[in-house]
Amino acid sequence: MKKYLIPALLVLPLLAHADGLPDLGDISQEIISPLKERQIGEQSMFQIRASKSYMDDPEISDYLNQLGGRLVANSPEPSQPFEFFAIDDNAINAFALPGGFVGVNTGLILLAKSESELASVISHEISHVTQHHYARMVSGQRYDSLAALATIAVAILAARNSADASTAAIVGAQAGTIQRQLNFTRTHEKEADRIGLDILEKSGFDSRGMPTFFERMQRATQLVEGNTPSYLRTHPLTHERIADVDDRVQQIPFRLVPDSLDFQLMRARLTARKNTPLEAVAYFQSALGEKKFGNPVAQRYGLVLALLRSNQPQRAAQEFAILHKQAPLNATIETLAGQIKRLDKNDKEIVAFYRTALKNFPQHHALIYDYAEVLLEDRQYKEALKLLDEQVNRDGNDPKLYELQARCYAALGRHQEEHHMLSYVYILHGDLFGAIDQLELAKRAGSDYYQLSTIETELRQYREIAEAYNKKR
Repeated sequence: MKKYLIPALLVLPLLAHADGLPDLGDISQEIISPLKERQIGEQSMFQIRASKSYMDDPEISDYLNQLGGRLVANSPEPSQPFEFFAIDDNAINAFALPGGFVGVNTGLILLAKSESELASVISHEISHVTQHHYARMVSGQRYDSLAALATIAVAILAARNSADASTAAIVGAQAGTIQRQLNFTRTHEKEADRIGLDILEKSGFDSRGMPTFFERMQRATQLVEGNTPSYLRTHPLTHERIADVDDRVQQIPFRLVPDSLDFQLMRARLTARKNTPLEAVAYFQSALGEKKFGNPVAQRYGLVLALLRSNQPQRAAQEFAILHKQAPLNATIETLAGQIKRLDKNDKEIVAFYRTALKNFPQHHALIYDYAEVLLEDRQYKEALKLLDEQVNRDGNDPKLYELQARCYAALGRHQEEHHMLSYVYILHGDLFGAIDQLELAKRAGSDYYQLSTIETELRQYREIAEAYNKKR
């Protein structure tokens, strides 16, 4: 068996105390290091991934990370690790956490009328990270440990979603200094605008998307300067900010930038998802029939998704046949092609289809997961394990890969490996005690010396962390 390192070794220390963060000593008068920023961000991500609002959709995630990666490559810190993710919320919002974690609400994606507009907000959030605004905001203040900083991170996150929630976070933590610190973010917004605009321009997008989208967001959210305390509005969209960005844009030559097909596909995907199946079918049929709005390839993609949701597989297959002839070779559409083919239980070419598709798009997560599912259904367990091992070597912190591996091992009757992989699934979702339970089951399920040695090592580490956690409670 492949010898796995603990996938969450870098984040396990975050679980060591009741406050969720390690006590690293007095960090007063100290600039927060990039490593500490990353730890704070990872701790916040435990909460986010465990929430119902976290969108576990590999298509949306891949798109945001591709778009974000393009922007990061033209940022002041192109080597800074970033993770982009979607929040299933109609609120017009995006936020950056310390260490390079950027969340984008689905409401904001749907409000954007062009990819340049969406990219403008993401580039702004990237700038908050690369300029280390979080570290600058709290540096020079006295905090006994990173626990206080985590409190501020939670307050910032809450403030960007709900003023009431932020107030509760501040009062509940008894951290009055948070109010004073959040005020500082107002001065950082202009810098994030300026750096973000530069990233946008260097990445080949239409820089006019930034002031245009800012104005639309302001109208959509009905933000009026002074209607709430400034420290609760970490992105105060003032007329002054918009005018300043607009002045800068006027100095940049006009550039007409077409949207990518992926941008249009993701908007159609979200539209198909947020409405009822029948409403979505009616919407896309109308769009295609009248040909008045939207990209026809994306609209038909949305129609196929809506038909699948409304349990109309035959119509979905018919519409997809038209789509496949119209669309260029595209990872998202190839993934849908595989899902349509899987409707035919007697299709003998399904494995060959996925093998070819994955050669064309080797890093597309939705294809990887679906191919593994197909191999499991076809009882090709060893082939599935080979595929999943390759992917784990590429990304050892993807819980879906470990979940699929566990299913393979269960089918093979190799229960020690099954529970071992499930322990990784639990730890990557921040469930320390669930991981310990799985390791206990793995320990009793087999006798392989090398596996037992690894399991014992991990179990000892997890128990030490759990003991420290319980002492803090």
